[in-house]
Amino acid sequence: NIITTKDLDVDFKNSSKTQNTRVSYPINHINNIINPSIGPSPKNIFFLTADAFGVLPPISKLSKNQAMYHFISGYTSKIAGTEEGVIEPQATFSSCFGAPFMPLHPTIYANMLGSKIKSSNVNVWLINTGWTGGKYGVGKRIKLKYTRSMINSAITGLLDKVAYQKHDIFNLSVPYECPNVPSKILQPINTWKNKQEYESQAWMLSNLFHENFTKIQLSIKSNFKLYDINFQDIDLGSPNKR
Repeated sequence: NIITTKDLDVDFKNSSKTQNTRVSYPINHINNIINPSIGPSPKNIFFLTADAFGVLPPISKLSKNQAMYHFISGYTSKIAGTEEGVIEPQATFSSCFGAPFMPLHPTIYANMLGSKIKSSNVNVWLINTGWTGGKYGVGKRIKLKYTRSMINSAITGLLDKVAYQKHDIFNLSVPYECPNVPSKILQPINTWKNKQEYESQAWMLSNLFHENFTKIQLSIKSNFKLYDINFQDIDLGSPNKR
């Protein structure tokens, strides 16, 4: 979808095909490349989600199986103004955080991810950049400076030195403390005035996770063991619990 001039120069002003153009070219067109263009394995992987219901912790450390589960789920949320007709927060799930672009079943990619996490001993974190103290329209967006501090602490290994507690509903490992971040916000229920309302919203989202994962399970003709996936430590509570 790239439009060129007669001299084969890219015409950046031409939007007759699309305003969002892409092009691929041989890497030897780039000067000073590193060959082979392969970097080392990462030490940390961050999954980003914007939870508009205000119930997920701002940072959670995931086990290998939890990382595979949340990778398959690909949860985030839509809010008013992002799409036509959206007036209330809506949960949306996109397997592998990019379902339309995945030609194979998401469990295959999750299995690949799990194998690499295990072989490279990688830390995986779920980062919620969404709301706290209430859902969208009631609570407030988690401050960017807090998110930056949490990610910096994870990268530098500071979060390897703190204790963790399990979230009662999502079974996520949440640090008790993080440098330059108020400990109160690490467990989101602490930021809600109405604790029962928090639990109601959290169970609602937990049920949506269950429903989405059930659809994925039904789409698999074979048993999960075929993909060497074990979700025994993935406990989002009992479906439909209130």
